[in-house]
Amino acid sequence: MIKKISDKDKKDWLNFINSDEKLVNKDISFEKKQKLFLNEKVIDLHGYSLEKANKYIHKLIFECYENKITKIKVITGKGTRSKNKENPYQSKNLSMLKYSVPEYLNSNEELLKIIKSINQKDINSIYKGSFEIILKKNDKN
Repeated sequence: MIKKISDKDKKDWLNFINSDEKLVNKDISFEKKQKLFLNEKVIDLHGYSLEKANKYIHKLIFECYENKITKIKVITGKGTRSKNKENPYQSKNLSMLKYSVPEYLNSNEELLKIIKSINQKDINSIYKGSFEIILKKNDKN
């Protein structure tokens, strides 16, 4: 089935071709978004013990800083299935990665020298199982 182009469509097309109106190059904006993702790292700490999670994040933060990655999304989980809640001898908050990893970061002077901010709002939210770390820019190299 062949459709005939309407006179209105022809007129609109001619107006468009003859106008000086600029169209946004969507490819350029896509390339900029791709560059942003190259400057971001996502890690998932599900299944890590507290000690292993702290060691891993310590190492990762320095690697990201050296590689000029400025944003790290840390997935810890919400802690809703944590068995530590049932143990009266353990701190509910500090035994779950959601709270203990940021506590570790905030108490580590070495890391705080290169961390610009930690998204505290996400940590305190009962609906989020992740938070973001923003690193300072590494001007070396």
